[in-house]
Amino acid sequence: MTMTLNALPVRILLPLGIALCGGLAAAAAAGESEGHSPAHYLEEIAEWRQARHKRLSSEDGWFTLVGLEWLQEGENRIGSQASSDIRISGGPDTWGTVIVQGDELTFVPAGGGEVTIDGAPAAKTQLIADKQGEPTVVRSGDLSFYAIFRESYALRIKDRTAPNLLAFDGVESYKIDPAWRFEARFTPAAAGQTLEIGNVLGQLTPMNVFGTVEFEREGRTHRLLGLGEDGSESLWFLFADRTSGRGTYGAGRFLYSDGMPEGGRVVVDFNKAYNPPCAFNDYSTCPLPPPENRLDLAVTAGEKDYHHD
Repeated sequence: MTMTLNALPVRILLPLGIALCGGLAAAAAAGESEGHSPAHYLEEIAEWRQARHKRLSSEDGWFTLVGLEWLQEGENRIGSQASSDIRISGGPDTWGTVIVQGDELTFVPAGGGEVTIDGAPAAKTQLIADKQGEPTVVRSGDLSFYAIFRESYALRIKDRTAPNLLAFDGVESYKIDPAWRFEARFTPAAAGQTLEIGNVLGQLTPMNVFGTVEFEREGRTHRLLGLGEDGSESLWFLFADRTSGRGTYGAGRFLYSDGMPEGGRVVVDFNKAYNPPCAFNDYSTCPLPPPENRLDLAVTAGEKDYHHD
């Protein structure tokens, strides 16, 4: 696997440079014990961060999210006109109408050829929301919207020329430190166990609990609940720690394990901890760490808080 660091912005290259120079000694024991070289481990994390930057800077990344508008039962007229029920600045005067009838959403285009649905010319279409599958995307130029369900239906509005996207030059991270990679113990949860997870809107959603992971740091045992959905290929951790609001995003961070547990063990690498979408825009509906995943530990690994001037 080949790594191309030249493509990375300065804000990413600087911490990576520190890691590649100062982290080799720390990586030696971890790298050799896992059967690959220290340099290979540093490359692996550097490439993971590069891929993360590419996703964030894409035309469909979280920086393009510029609005969240709640739909009402019945007709919802979409457009840039002041008379629109949902206004989208900069787009057509009239996109059309979203009709909500219980759990059925229908888009009726206004006509005129400016609007497409999943890349095809607009026609009357039943919209698929995110909870039902791949959402239907209604687009006009750089602007688009699709439906989401968070106890009721709403439209996420995106702009491929959003100022925050155009200004994005990377997320600062802690230097790569192999000491934050743990081969953690895993204890499976009882079959069917769930946990109510709150989000920034104050809503609660039940999530499957796969089990508990345990690892040692600073002479103490720390635990996290691993969450997921049917068919998950990794455990998902929503966690907060002593750095939350003091160098990292205040509402916590996300982390996935390296695959699913095998033989009662699973790799948890905090160098891959990253910010939730709410760190990058004001229109996301991010879940929040449960009390069980609030670590009494300063996790100085992974992404730091994102600040854009």
